[in-house]
Amino acid sequence: MDIMDHVKETPTRTLAEPMPISFTINRKLYQLRLMPWVTLLDALREYLHLTGTKKGCDLGQCGACTVIVNNKRIKSCLTLAVMRNGAEITTIEGVAEVSDLHPLQQAFIDHDAFQCGYCTPGQICSAIGLLNEAKANTREDVKELMSGNLCRCGANTNIVDAIMSVKDGGDHE
Repeated sequence: MDIMDHVKETPTRTLAEPMPISFTINRKLYQLRLMPWVTLLDALREYLHLTGTKKGCDLGQCGACTVIVNNKRIKSCLTLAVMRNGAEITTIEGVAEVSDLHPLQQAFIDHDAFQCGYCTPGQICSAIGLLNEAKANTREDVKELMSGNLCRCGANTNIVDAIMSVKDGGDHE
């Protein structure tokens, strides 16, 4: 008896196939075929060339990749694109109207709420989500609820000032 007579034949495995995905990003429908392990962040940046969303830590710790999915802020590096099939997504490229900045974008300019600017897209998307959640009643609430978005340059105080100015003005839709 040969040793190979005792080895069970293992079925041949194939690598995963690209999956059809569609989502509306910044009010435009996109249909893609992506491998199941592609993150939403990589789909945005590498496949759709929407590079405003930044790749920071790729671990969900810095918040540079924050986008708005179905009106909730999420870290796009922590979700697979296939998990967001059918979702409505807003990136920093989609927060402004044609000729007008979003109130938070203007507030970031008015309050000098950025230095290097790398975290700014994620900060703004997170702040829009925060204001839409209507959970921030005080400056301390804003600090706490924005703690998942890091600014390594030290513009945190100005970022909170910008958010508070829009919150107090009530203009955040």
